[in-house]
Amino acid sequence: MTVLPLDGALRHYEWGSRTAIPELLGIEPDGRPVAELWFGAHPHDPSPVDGSTLDRRIAADPVGLLGASVAERFDARLPYLLKVLAADRALSIQVHPNLDQAREGFAREESSGIAEDAPERNYKDPNHKPELLCALTPFDALCGFRPIESTLALLAELSLPKLDFLADHLRGADPLRAAFSAVFEHPDIASVVAALTARVAEADEGALYGTRLAADDAPGDVGVVVTLLLNYVRLEPGEAIYLGAGNVHAYLRGTGVEIMASSDNVLRCGLTPKHIDVPELLRITDFTPLPVPQWPSVGGRFEVPVPDFALTRIEVDESAGLHDPGPCIVLCTSGSVSITDVPLRPGHGAFVPAGEAVAITGAGEVFVAGVGA
Repeated sequence: MTVLPLDGALRHYEWGSRTAIPELLGIEPDGRPVAELWFGAHPHDPSPVDGSTLDRRIAADPVGLLGASVAERFDARLPYLLKVLAADRALSIQVHPNLDQAREGFAREESSGIAEDAPERNYKDPNHKPELLCALTPFDALCGFRPIESTLALLAELSLPKLDFLADHLRGADPLRAAFSAVFEHPDIASVVAALTARVAEADEGALYGTRLAADDAPGDVGVVVTLLLNYVRLEPGEAIYLGAGNVHAYLRGTGVEIMASSDNVLRCGLTPKHIDVPELLRITDFTPLPVPQWPSVGGRFEVPVPDFALTRIEVDESAGLHDPGPCIVLCTSGSVSITDVPLRPGHGAFVPAGEAVAITGAGEVFVAGVGA
């Protein structure tokens, strides 16, 4: 078995940066936004491999490429998708289901005959979609619900009577669920958004900067108010956030490496013209405060509480062995490295089959995507 060089698949979404990913790849920008660069075997955009694609190569020899254990656990599929993500505008505020919710929701919508591409469709597949993002540049994001006392202090600082309803709910029973629901049920939310937008127009740091970015990118959107309930975080390069099931979140600005379970299940709750299913959001959202949104690493490795993936950041300055027993994707993000005899430039990757012992040489930064514990 040999290491397979991988090219990434470019995804052009309007929120993407026109320069970040082309600069990573060393190519001239063509004026289009380039939002994501995918590495993996997702059927919507599998990585090209020697005239074929990674999903086809795995389907032809799942045990050889994935190993018997991973092939059995994940139905002969690579369980993760690795991306470079570059945001120049806010993505929608969103939340992902857990595995049981995804299976139930997918079966329900399938039995109801809702077309997969229907705007009201919530569940595109029966899988969960936990994610982890590690910043390559300073990265602005919203991640999980802010502790209630902190949000009450922020509302007091804003001193906007139109936001009193939020404070009232945050002092009551089931506070975050009640406040979140009240935003979508408010009879004149447009005037609330307008007042908040005017109030944060000059914010250039701190929690309200996240709200200002949202208001700039999605004027008049209900999500501008939702941001007040969420942690705003500025990640520095090498720092990460983990977005488990039920975590309400949005990426705002910056470039990072993202790894996720292989799924398309996204329920949106703001900063978007797309369908918002409030009852389903209330069913799957985790309304537990998240006091510390950053996710720690140990020795550069980010372990997460799901088996689908783990991510390791390595600064290569001499030869090192790669001993992960499962199937890995190695992505170069700076410098020049080689995986055994496969040279990697920034923005390019390699697939290492299960059980393959390889060496990483050269100088640069790589991210290793693998199966979790």
